[in-house]
This record gives sequence, structure tokens and C-alpha cells, in this order.
Amino acid sequence: MSLARALDRFFRHDAAGGVLLMASALLALIVANSALSGGYHDLLLKKFSILLDGEGLSKPLILWINDGLMAIFFFLIGLELKHEMVEGKLKNPRDVMLPGMAAVGGMALPALVFLAFNFSDPVARGGWAIPAATDIAFAVGVLALLGKRVPAALKIFLLTLAILDDLGAILIIALFYTKELHVDYLYVALLPLAGLFLLNRAGAHRIAPFILLGTVLWVLVLKSGVHATLAGVVTAFFIPLKDKYGKSPLHSLEHALSPYVLFLIVPVFAFANAGVVLQGLTLGDLFAPLPMGIAAGLVIGKQLGVFGATWLVVRAGWAKLPHAVTWAHIYGLACLAGIGFTMSLFIGGLSFDDQAQMNAVRLGVLAGSAVSAILGYAVLRLSPAHREDAESAAPAAAE
Repeated sequence: MSLARALDRFFRHDAAGGVLLMASALLALIVANSALSGGYHDLLLKKFSILLDGEGLSKPLILWINDGLMAIFFFLIGLELKHEMVEGKLKNPRDVMLPGMAAVGGMALPALVFLAFNFSDPVARGGWAIPAATDIAFAVGVLALLGKRVPAALKIFLLTLAILDDLGAILIIALFYTKELHVDYLYVALLPLAGLFLLNRAGAHRIAPFILLGTVLWVLVLKSGVHATLAGVVTAFFIPLKDKYGKSPLHSLEHALSPYVLFLIVPVFAFANAGVVLQGLTLGDLFAPLPMGIAAGLVIGKQLGVFGATWLVVRAGWAKLPHAVTWAHIYGLACLAGIGFTMSLFIGGLSFDDQAQMNAVRLGVLAGSAVSAILGYAVLRLSPAHREDAESAAPAAAE
């Protein structure tokens, strides 16, 4: 097989995004603890400026990645959310009930577990939302490694839960991570917002005007003090599902952006943010309140929240488990939901400016996500293959 065909097969595999994300995090860990460490951190702190007559944006590279590239990541999330709400998994409230309650439980319990470790520290307490989010690419990647051993309905359940989890994370960022508000910029931001609204109402076919107005909106939101990634979500919701010609700019943009976000933006973010400096760390540092609260929130809080909420909803008779999904599958999925990684590191960066605290955040996120991934994979791997696969495998074995 040629290298081109092998790469094509890899990138088409559902697990490719998760594998590349893991490789980027591992590379960051290696570089941050090698002779290249100084260059790695210096590069991330290099200032990049866009100025006009001395006015404009001047930020370190790490903030261009976290505020700029991640705005594109959130833009794609916004496109996916709108798609699912209008014509997908979130369209029917009955289908949303079970994964929706699982998502709520999977955000509330990790936050409570984190606070149990850090409530007495007013600074660390600000990181309560770090273990509340699930990394959709990583979790789906691990699930994909199991192939047909798990029912297709379980993947749909996980995707719906993760999408709702992302929506919850967006609301948390908007409500709790705005440090200083400059209302005048928000007033000016109403102008590109009005432009996006008019383009949507007109069923505009061209995407470029939406992107241009969205970029202006991003700059104004960034200047206002509200986290700029939210501009990506807002812009996405104005992209028409159907234009005046009956075509779908939203679907076109979603399909075009997905590979760039999955295989470029998210790995770059992981490489820039996952570099835990291990020098001088001891095992006792992992058990310090901040990293332990994050790791326990991801491993214990997510399991209790997702599995417990699902059990309560089914027990109350409000919903049923999806077709061919067992309680063992739900428990394995609850473990996978503890892979916080991208969103957890992102919220960690919003919570703390101090490098020592961020190193502790990275340690907690990596430890909690790794344990959750291994545990989730093991539970689902040891669960009996669901009946449809067993039945279809029997005739093949007979032949």
C-alpha cells in the first residue's frame, strides 16, 4: 500500500482525530521536558501584532491560538449545534431527554467533586468548571477503536451528550469567565450582528460576507472583555441552513471546516497547551488539591454524573436506554465522558494566569483524561458484543 493511500485511510478513520490529539499532547510533553523546553515556551510567548497607526491587536502567540484559532473551533461547534437543533439529534425533545440529563449530571457532579477539594482556596475555586467538559474528538476516537463491539446507538448517545456538553461549556464561559466588561465595544458589535441577521434573512448564498462580519464581531467581542470564542458560536448560528437557491451554506461550511479543525487547529491547541513541565514534580504534586480536584472530577465526577443521571431518568420511566445499549455500555460511556482534554485545558487557561497553577491544571487534566480513556476502553472492550453483531457473525463463522 502506498503512503498516500495509507494516510488517506488513517484520516478517514473515526479514531484519527483522537489519535492525532494524543500524539500532539505527547509531543508537547516531550518537548516541554527536553532541551527544547526554553524555545518552546519562548515561542508561545512571542508577541504577534496586527496594528494600524499604532492601534490594533498585540498578543502572545499562545493567546492567538487560544482566542483566535479556538474561535474557529467554536464556530464549527456552533454550526454542528445549529444543524443538530434544526434537523438532527437535538430536533426531537424526546430524543434529547436521556443524553441531555446525562450531560447535566456530567457537568454538575465533576464541578462539585472539584469544589470538595478546592473550596477553601478562593483562587483555585475559580477552576470549578475545568472538569465539567468532555472532549468529543478524543472520546469518539476511543469509542471508534472498539469498532462494532459496541452498538451504533451508543455512539449517537455519546455524540448527543458531548454536543450538549459543549453547549453547557459555552454558556459557562459566557456567564462566568468574563473578567472585565467594556460595554461600548458590545454596542458597536451590534452593527456586524445586524449585518449577519440581514444576510441570514436574505438567504445569502456567499459565505465570505458572513466570515468578514464574523471576524469584525470577533475583534469587537475580544476588545469588550467577553471571551472572543463566543463570537464564533454566534456567527455560526447566522449561517443559513438553506439559502435562496435551496442549497445549504451551513452544511458546505461544516464539511469544509471539519478536517482543518480536527487535524490542524485542535492538535495545534493541544501542542501549545499540554506541555506539563515535569522537572521537580513528585507524585505528591498530583495529589495537591488543584490537580487532584480536576482528575477526581473527570474520573469520579463524570462517572457518577453521567451514569447516575441516566439511571435516574430510566428508573423514573421518563426514557428508555437506546436500542441494544446495556448498563455496562452506559458505564463505559460515562468513563469516556471523563476525557476532558481540549475543553478542560481551554477553561483552565481562562481560570488561571499563573504558570505554576496552569502546570497543575495540565497535570490534573492529562491524568484524569488518561485514566478515563483507559477505564472506558477497558469496560467497553470487556462488555459482551451486542446481539446484532453476534447473530451476524454466526453465519460467517459457519461458512
